[in-house]
Amino acid sequence: MSAPAPATTRIATQARFELATLLANGEQLLVSLVLPLGALVGLALATVPSLGEGRRIDLAVPGVLALCVISAAFTAQAIATGFDRRYAVLRLLGTTPLGRDGLLWAKAIATLGVELVQWAVVGGVGLLLGWHPIGVGWLYAVLMLLAGTWAFVALALLLAGTLRAEGVLAVANLLWVLFLVLGGVLVPRTQLPEAVSGAAGILPSAALGDGLRAAFVDGSFSVGALLVLLGWGAFATLLAARTFRWSD
Repeated sequence: MSAPAPATTRIATQARFELATLLANGEQLLVSLVLPLGALVGLALATVPSLGEGRRIDLAVPGVLALCVISAAFTAQAIATGFDRRYAVLRLLGTTPLGRDGLLWAKAIATLGVELVQWAVVGGVGLLLGWHPIGVGWLYAVLMLLAGTWAFVALALLLAGTLRAEGVLAVANLLWVLFLVLGGVLVPRTQLPEAVSGAAGILPSAALGDGLRAAFVDGSFSVGALLVLLGWGAFATLLAARTFRWSD
């Protein structure tokens, strides 16, 4: 009997499969790419809602990039994992040489792959619409991307590992809408009603949006936003590790 492939090879192979599955799923592609592109064009061409002081396109693109991360790392990943659990895919893969840890690493890597595609497409359209990001901001943005991906993937696994698949589908889509409208993503939380703005400040969605706007618009690094994302990532990871069920 031949020995199993090295762990890195197993994870890379599974990550490629996960990435292809995510990109081939029409519903998830709609949420991950088509809707963010629609939001970008709408914000660029419209005059409402107010995005604050500064060039509108420069404020719009970072918010849409944040929405891309939420769509891929949270909504799409939660739904995919929830239905994988329902059909016993997670349980079966967990018993293979890939293992449970390898499966989780593969999902995280695949999510980053989707996000790179999203950022390339949205960023390219943004440049065509006149977006002028500050160069050093890309370095800060990558840190926010990694922290945001961790936080939202952990939240996705927390949701997918505790609710039934139908519940995951409903809650994940509902939270996506709430993040979009009231979470400080597209519209900076400083432009939201005062009662909403304060509560949004502790959400990972607002932290990611604020961090990316600070990076690309001001060329600054928002330590506060990073700490919020890391806090959510740690909290959701610990809770998911305790509550995650690999099969219904």
